[in-house]
Amino acid sequence: MDALQHGRSRRSPALAGLLTLLAILAAWALPSVATAQEGRLKGWGANESYQLGGVVTSAKYKPVTVPGLTGADIESIAAGASHSLALLSNGTVESWGLNTSGQLGIGTATNQDQASTVTGLRGVVAIAAGSNHSLALLADGTVRAWGLNSSGQLGDNSLANRTTPVTVAGLTNVEAIAAGGAHSLAVLADGTVKTWGLNGNGQLGDNSVATRTTPVTVTGLANVRSVAGGNVHSLARLADGTVWAWGRGSEGQLGDNSSTQRLTPVKVDEITTAREISAGVYHSVARLADGTVKTWGYNAQGQQGDGTLTNRPAPITLDGATNIRAISAGHYHTLVLDRDGKVSAVGYNNNGQIGDGTAVNRTTLSAPVNSLSSISLIAAGGAFSLAG
Repeated sequence: MDALQHGRSRRSPALAGLLTLLAILAAWALPSVATAQEGRLKGWGANESYQLGGVVTSAKYKPVTVPGLTGADIESIAAGASHSLALLSNGTVESWGLNTSGQLGIGTATNQDQASTVTGLRGVVAIAAGSNHSLALLADGTVRAWGLNSSGQLGDNSLANRTTPVTVAGLTNVEAIAAGGAHSLAVLADGTVKTWGLNGNGQLGDNSVATRTTPVTVTGLANVRSVAGGNVHSLARLADGTVWAWGRGSEGQLGDNSSTQRLTPVKVDEITTAREISAGVYHSVARLADGTVKTWGYNAQGQQGDGTLTNRPAPITLDGATNIRAISAGHYHTLVLDRDGKVSAVGYNNNGQIGDGTAVNRTTLSAPVNSLSSISLIAAGGAFSLAG
């Protein structure tokens, strides 16, 4: 959700040199990171808890600069229900916004209108934000978690909220992470998936509805490359380009052409070339190898982008989304980033999270958000959006 935001994969040492060379070559054509010193991180939408930063809490219907980020370059961003995270190139994490459950990881439960450094984290390579909890993947393959823990989503074998990061129990060799509404996911180096937290709809995929305070293995999954967490459903992208889903399915968010809850993974229909996945509260999104985007699930706010308000239990193509390089699903809206560095959105717009200057829902993809250019990072939160 991303909000529910998927995590970026940990780079293996063997691959690091090649990726570095490719990044240098790619830099001639496309931006790679957002430069914090230039104030490049922008936000729009809800700001009642300072998730966009700054002391004025009214909604922003057009992008504004997120203040307080003056450190290293930004490698990735994540957005929760009402809090925000930024991973810096020096391996530390900044956070701001809602903090009533400690989801900012700064040792207090006080909301923050400026970016603050998460306590004690070094060597971070990926981040993820759930509704009210946060995750960080370290270079050594372990995972840290902080924030709300009422359903065990921090994975430390307790139900106690944490205002500073704790180690997720028993996890090593992790390659990618994701956070859902109140559950968490991790991809291991062997291609299997571990999950923990709330499980009332089977979103942990272990063929039960039992809440788990430490990680369990998702049944029947292998060769997984990335994961995504919705409110009460989960997604996995396999090396072969297929997508698998489990958990609540009543809005069609599992993409198997049904409205059935699944306690173990089922294959999403007709997707064979997925390169990225993201999950909103009740909808799902996949970016394909050809730069097009598929969406499925809940559509009451138009987040499927097909001009209707009809739920879609099987994937449909997001009209107007071509040459896309990144996607991010918020609670009820979706962001897409094209290879020209432009951001467009679709879905719920009650707080201006679409960025078109209005509060009118969009049932088709918006025009590129004004004033944004050369964007390389996006994250969709509860009712707000970030780009840098």
